Amino acid sequence: MAYVEVYCPASVKKQLAKEFEESLRITVPDEPDVVPSIDPCAANKAGIKFADYQCNNAMGLFAKMKGKQTGFRGPQAVGQAILNHLPQSEMIESCSVAGPGFVNIVLSKKWIAQRLERLLIDGIDKWAPRLPVKTVLVDFSSPNIAKEMHVGHLRSTIIGDTLARMFEFSRVETLIRRNHLGDWGTQFGMLIAHLFDTYPNPEDFNEAAIGDLQAFYKASKVRFDNDPEFKLRAQQSVVRLQSGEEKYHRAWQQICDISQAEFEKVYQRLGVRLEARGESYYNDLIPQTLERLDNLGLIEEDDGARVIFVEGVNIPIIAVKRDGGYNYSSTDLAALWNRLNVENVEWNIYVTDVGQWQHFDMVFKAFRRAGWLPNHENEFPKCTHIGFGLVLGEDGKRFRTRSSETVRLVELLDEAKRRCKASLLERDAVKDWSEEEIEKTAEAVGYGAVKYADLRINRLTNYTFSFDQMLNDKGNTAVYLQYAHARICSIMRKSGKDIEEIKKVSYFSSPDDDLLLY
Repeated sequence: MAYVEVYCPASVKKQLAKEFEESLRITVPDEPDVVPSIDPCAANKAGIKFADYQCNNAMGLFAKMKGKQTGFRGPQAVGQAILNHLPQSEMIESCSVAGPGFVNIVLSKKWIAQRLERLLIDGIDKWAPRLPVKTVLVDFSSPNIAKEMHVGHLRSTIIGDTLARMFEFSRVETLIRRNHLGDWGTQFGMLIAHLFDTYPNPEDFNEAAIGDLQAFYKASKVRFDNDPEFKLRAQQSVVRLQSGEEKYHRAWQQICDISQAEFEKVYQRLGVRLEARGESYYNDLIPQTLERLDNLGLIEEDDGARVIFVEGVNIPIIAVKRDGGYNYSSTDLAALWNRLNVENVEWNIYVTDVGQWQHFDMVFKAFRRAGWLPNHENEFPKCTHIGFGLVLGEDGKRFRTRSSETVRLVELLDEAKRRCKASLLERDAVKDWSEEEIEKTAEAVGYGAVKYADLRINRLTNYTFSFDQMLNDKGNTAVYLQYAHARICSIMRKSGKDIEEIKKVSYFSSPDDDLLLY
């Protein structure tokens, strides 16, 4: 599918871009493909903004036209010409050229007020962007079976769920919330061998009996590392599992079911919906996918392994290991082929930490090389990697417990709720509340604080996890926003007015400068 512009009536950037398109056509008629570059203005060190938006085309255009007989002596002259050719618009209060040709744009306060009035009257749903695709898949969270979810899964889960909600708001016809579980690999050999030793009678093995699956995993790992006889049986168990023996497959399925039940408890607390599909689903698809790539001449031998080289990267994708086994790259290749050709996904989005960016970039490049994805990144079907930074403790290191273990996500949510409940109980207003009301409020505030603390920062940077900061009732926190929302609801309730009637008044005497700028 060729590139199609996303329609978004609420986007100020897109509306400004349309205003500047005409000016750019007149200013540089020999550059018909130039696209307006519009960005929000950043504040200076003193926190002052001299404009709302900025057009940044001048420098790039001047560099492109250098040596041609254009009459422009520098990027500032290009910027001035762009400004001069800009048509009159009710949304723009004023424009000026700064530095090397930046066109600073100040929006009209009257236009902002009218825009906000229209939003209140029409409702926010009518302002949702419309995407030129029917099917979107967001791949996020993705914990490993037999291991508990930890703080490392927090950002993928929160960011992925937020993206999925945005696509729902945009009314995508089919949205797939995919949980790509790590449910296959050599570790299952030691788990199954340890399971058979601990519970000789399979009927005794259940969620209640095993208790802490993480502890069960650690115990099996200790035996695997220190007991050669157990290690051999674990390796044999992998072979028997992969060959499809019913006893071993049943044990594997039990382990997966118990893990997924524990994951679901966390997702319910966070209000996250996911459709699980583990790595094992793609086992039978890997040989077919690699055969297709081989037939296209993409796979070659390298030091005993079968690999795929892609443009701009010195190291290859290892599609088949030297021992003939597959790895996560093999699985991701098969999964993406299935998503594009069987599930007919037009936009695949992967939400993982930034450390996995190169891996996914190489997979996408391999598919472009095969002709399975278009070369232009703005054409569909397409794939996008959404990366994020690490969660750090207040010491600036990876967020861990005092015993240097990874923080369990359940414990983190418990602590957020506990702190919120303690804070609530200090307030006179809750004296008449029931225990259920206090519990639900503590959960809403605590879990909301954890989510918002993640979303309020640049996703690409590492962020310092601090309960004190995220549960603060002042500043840019979820607690402050929820408190402000509660006060607004209280004012509306006490007014005795119908909210639909209030909307129709639509009068703003002094709109805030930052309202709806984005």
